[in-house]
Amino acid sequence: MLLSHRARLLELWRIAASYRIDTHFSIEEAPQLQPLARLIRSHPAAWGKKHQPNAIKYALEDMGTLFLKLGQLLSTRRDLVPPAIIDQLVQLQDRVKPFSSDTAVTQIQDPKHGLGQSIDELFARFDIKPLAAASIAQVHTAALHDGREVVVKVVRPDIRTTIVNDFELLRELASWVSARVEAARAVHIIDIVEDYRQVMLNELDLVLEADNTTQMRNNFLGSALMYVPEVYAAAKNVMVMERIQGVPISQTHIFDELGYDRAALAQKGLTIFFTQVFRDNFFHADMHPGNVFVETPSINSMADGVNSIAHEPRYIGLDCAIMGSLSRDDQLIVARMLLAVMNNNFTAVVDIVSRAGWIPPNTDKHALMRDMKRTVGPMLQKSINEIDFAGVLMQILDIARRHHMSIPPQLMLLLKTLVHVEGLGRDLYPDLDIWSLAKPILSSWIKEQLDPVRNLQQLRTQLPEILLSSTDIPKLLDQGLQSLASQGARQDSQLREIQQIRADMLNDRRRDWLALAGFGVFIALATQVIGWLSPIFYVLAILAVVWRILG
Repeated sequence: MLLSHRARLLELWRIAASYRIDTHFSIEEAPQLQPLARLIRSHPAAWGKKHQPNAIKYALEDMGTLFLKLGQLLSTRRDLVPPAIIDQLVQLQDRVKPFSSDTAVTQIQDPKHGLGQSIDELFARFDIKPLAAASIAQVHTAALHDGREVVVKVVRPDIRTTIVNDFELLRELASWVSARVEAARAVHIIDIVEDYRQVMLNELDLVLEADNTTQMRNNFLGSALMYVPEVYAAAKNVMVMERIQGVPISQTHIFDELGYDRAALAQKGLTIFFTQVFRDNFFHADMHPGNVFVETPSINSMADGVNSIAHEPRYIGLDCAIMGSLSRDDQLIVARMLLAVMNNNFTAVVDIVSRAGWIPPNTDKHALMRDMKRTVGPMLQKSINEIDFAGVLMQILDIARRHHMSIPPQLMLLLKTLVHVEGLGRDLYPDLDIWSLAKPILSSWIKEQLDPVRNLQQLRTQLPEILLSSTDIPKLLDQGLQSLASQGARQDSQLREIQQIRADMLNDRRRDWLALAGFGVFIALATQVIGWLSPIFYVLAILAVVWRILG
């Protein structure tokens, strides 16, 4: 079934063999990789070649964007990947092979997908040598004519075709695995590939990234937690934004030299994550170390209303191309599940999963509860340094397979982000107690979401829409009658009876909707005149309408 992608598979095999990446992992420590090592050594490109420095980094660069992204994800997992390989993968965060500066200038000046002006018109200074190069784009430094220092992000040329072709291959692989592995079906692996394909294609559009950056900047404007640079101009292949000075989150030795409190930094980072997921419902879903910086004293004067000092540095939000969000229902499910786990209440966890429709009705809930308690329970007494989130996640997926649990695809991006967060936290401050920090945040958010006064206020804003949608009821009745009429003359007598019932119902409904509209006007006036008493009138109005309808 993969014959249509045979050429691409052969190319990946050749690249792996030409760099002899099999010499960079130990078969003794990972015997499951032995078949892969034999396959690599069997290719003619591997014959006569020996171990090469940085071979894995170079191989992933040659393989393309998807493999670069995989390397970036693994670069945060020092608990899973040997240090020698980590040192290579870390370079993929911002030290990918750059493309030609002449090509970058052409991209910037392009009237269709660039900024449509010459470099001299756009900038007082443009630095030809790239500041950094990553999987999707590279960055040049420049200065605007008013003196503001900026960075110019330029998308790699012809990258879209490679990504589309690789995702076609990946989708076929996902289909093949899904047909044979139940755990793959449980997590909807085909849907995940399709969702991530769209995410990756969106990442190529810097207008979308500019919009995401502006939204996240507005979410944290004036915040002591994080600073997001301002975007000055954007086109499909080019974005110009404020230049900042900071330290990548992975360079922990610099934090020690600057006297930063790494424990406080780690707590602040986790607070930012939960704030994005639950308060804003707009979270950064590509949090590898190349995208997460911490400000340095040289930018303490940033004029956004917050004075940052050396002992209380903020995070800097960069590369907002891949952002995630959840529906309100999924937010509540995730928050309640996390809180139930923190309270060691796995009966509640299973009940939440059941109410969400993630398990079949005939599932043995007691067995599911025991499995989850056995798998997740030991995490609760450990620091982040002792928790293997990826390992626990694989066990949870195994539980999902055995109990025929269905995990919605929209949650997988959040799980990917959690793997990133774990890796960052592990490097920054291994003894971080994520449970004691997360519990009050989640408790406060759930309490706010379930507040009856808040829900009544939402009902007030939705009342006009409810009143307007009620006008569809007569239309639906007419459609039903037309469907009955088409069934033939044998139902004529029944049709006449239904029409009489309809006439009676419409008369009653007109009175009901007039009464409800009157109550709507009354509520609006009560809101303005009485203020805090308006929720009481909402309740009385709803009860009166229900009583009238039930008659």
